[in-house]
Amino acid sequence: MKKHIILSAACFAFTYIQAQEKHLSNIKQLTFGGDNAEAYFSFDNTHLTLQITNPKEGIPCDQIYSLDLNEAGEVKRKLISTGKGRTTCSFFMPDNNSILYASTHENNEACPPNPERRTDGKYLWPIYNTFDIYVADLDGNITKKLTDAPGYDAEATISPDGKMIVFTSDRSGDLELYTMKIDGSDVKQITSGLGYDGGAFFSPDSKKLVFRASRPTSNEDVKEYKELLTQGLVAPTNMEIYTCNVDGSDLRQVTNLGKANWAPYFHPSGKKIIFSSNHASERGYDFNLYMINLDGSGLEQITFESNFNAFPMFSYDGKKLVFSSNRNNGGTRDTNVFIADWND
Repeated sequence: MKKHIILSAACFAFTYIQAQEKHLSNIKQLTFGGDNAEAYFSFDNTHLTLQITNPKEGIPCDQIYSLDLNEAGEVKRKLISTGKGRTTCSFFMPDNNSILYASTHENNEACPPNPERRTDGKYLWPIYNTFDIYVADLDGNITKKLTDAPGYDAEATISPDGKMIVFTSDRSGDLELYTMKIDGSDVKQITSGLGYDGGAFFSPDSKKLVFRASRPTSNEDVKEYKELLTQGLVAPTNMEIYTCNVDGSDLRQVTNLGKANWAPYFHPSGKKIIFSSNHASERGYDFNLYMINLDGSGLEQITFESNFNAFPMFSYDGKKLVFSSNRNNGGTRDTNVFIADWND
């Protein structure tokens, strides 16, 4: 049974901002507790879709929810995914009445296992080969399955013109970007360089893609990347931001900062990119948002919390920024969703 959970206006009236965060104002916290991430706007800017893990609320691993941002100041949270398996990377369809997401539920109703902790302490991401991409209505009914190839198919987002989907798949033997039409037809491989290409989004005019990629080059790094991939794992500790045209042409590396640069999204002008990075951090888990020009110039820090700040997305009208952060979590490891007015 699908249920609404309502967070009252008093819950999210909290405003928190660092003095240096000049591009952000009227910042509000929308979730409270657990791991809330990858919140993205509906095309009409009235809802968000996001993934939540919160064992205290009976959500043992990521499930997809929608948040209704209504004028009364309440946030209505509604389960969209099946509640089974693990989900990731949801995104509203152009009709604002359905949501795209990846899920493992058809293979196993239980949460797939997390990677075992390595003796060398290296942080790893699991690449579950049971992920496929689905579309569900706002009542949680799956209306279409868009991928059915063996292996990992996930990280899907939709072009602003509503015509195309970009996603990551390992169907070629490596983790590459692919596009398809909004109905799942006409699948095309876009990237081909060795490494993990993922987290792609379209430019405001739907003509370009921005994504993060690892590009192992040394014999040792190439060997490790390939060995981990055979185990369904990647080490996301060295990634840079790239752009290309939607057909894969004009591939360009935008950042050359070192460490992990990821979760990119185009600025409403289409001339800049906002992204998350720990390149200036002395600790691995200290990510802030930055903005950079398409040619790699003009790097500017956007957030200044010495914590985790990632998954930024601008509303389609360019007035709001939504992102996930560990700020104001009372010293816990909770990650919550925040929304702010954007000031250029």
